[in-house]
Amino acid sequence: MPYKILWAPWRITYVEKATRVSECIFCSAIKNPIDEENYVVYRSKYCIAILNLYPYNTAHTMVAPKKHVPLLELLSDTELLDLIKTVNIITKSIRNEYKPDGFNIGVNIGKAAGAGIEDHVHVHIVPRWTGDTNFMPVIGSTKVMPESIQRTYERIKSAIKHVMSQRI
Repeated sequence: MPYKILWAPWRITYVEKATRVSECIFCSAIKNPIDEENYVVYRSKYCIAILNLYPYNTAHTMVAPKKHVPLLELLSDTELLDLIKTVNIITKSIRNEYKPDGFNIGVNIGKAAGAGIEDHVHVHIVPRWTGDTNFMPVIGSTKVMPESIQRTYERIKSAIKHVMSQRI
């Protein structure tokens, strides 16, 4: 049975950029003050939260320390505390805005553990819904995203503003 073609024209942006850019995506986003260009949804004193351009699910966000290190143990206690506080802010914001049934939150350290960006440790926050896996990833090697990344960016930024306004 011949394969059908699923066009993903936005993918060429990543392919072209990946061949030109050798800088870490987190470090690049940290240096760029225009958050919308890199889908930075939140900045704290020591961390940055950025949407994953190739998400497992809608609102898949990554939280990285501003310090470029491959291991959590190379961060200070202050940086680690800020990292987990940022994860908490993002998780609460996603929960309020998207109402997921659960979350996968984790860190992949090293290539063998599945780290796509080995040199800059980061935490994945993946909202999950009952039944969010279907035949497309298995049969078609394709993930269907119900919302554009721009819309996700706008919704999470708004939700973070709401969460932060409730903090004292």
